[in-house]
Amino acid sequence: MARVLPGHHLSSESRETVKLAIGTVATLAALILGLLIASAKGGYDLKDHEYRAAMANLVLLDRVLRQYGPEADEARTILKNSVVALANRQGRTINVKTVWTDLSASSNIEKIQNILRGLTPASDGEKWLQGRALELTGDIAQSRWLLVEQSGSALQTPFLIILIFWLVVIFVSFGMFAPRNATVIVAFMLCSLSVASAVFLLMELDQPFGGLIHISEAPLREAVELLTMDAPHGDASTAP
Repeated sequence: MARVLPGHHLSSESRETVKLAIGTVATLAALILGLLIASAKGGYDLKDHEYRAAMANLVLLDRVLRQYGPEADEARTILKNSVVALANRQGRTINVKTVWTDLSASSNIEKIQNILRGLTPASDGEKWLQGRALELTGDIAQSRWLLVEQSGSALQTPFLIILIFWLVVIFVSFGMFAPRNATVIVAFMLCSLSVASAVFLLMELDQPFGGLIHISEAPLREAVELLTMDAPHGDASTAP
């Protein structure tokens, strides 16, 4: 680019002024990009924690229903069959968002709650277990809505476009006065690839339910394994 610029644009004063201006933009872009990645990582960790907590609550609910006795077998069967059927439909790769949304959208949690409300505890222990089970179903329903509401992107498109524009301006300015040789070209390519990977990481962390960097399906598989152990009447592990 230096070859097409007039000579007076290539003076040392012009170079220093351009470097100062681009340095300001580069500092701002680096700060914003770092803050965005940190925020996206925090959001990713929060959703992962909520998802793991929901899976843990499913297992805890099953354990509480087991302790209640045969009267709660119907609720246990609904819970087990729902989770296993959804996991089986997903095959070997589980889409976390789809599984969790379908699980609660099928109203099985509400069915379990209705069964629990219809139980008649015969002792203080059963009364406590009934209340604990209702509490867990409420927590599961709340987690479901939180995950559904947070499944969208929190990264605004105009903001991302402005950030990319800043990065383009920075690299264009680098090429204004740089010599044209293989070393400079390779350095620019590696630098641009590094910045592009940072933007890619930002976008991946913003979508934790899909993409290359996504929430692990391991908690769901572990929940399926635990829920299908010691199933009542021997049919809880069979998908409806």
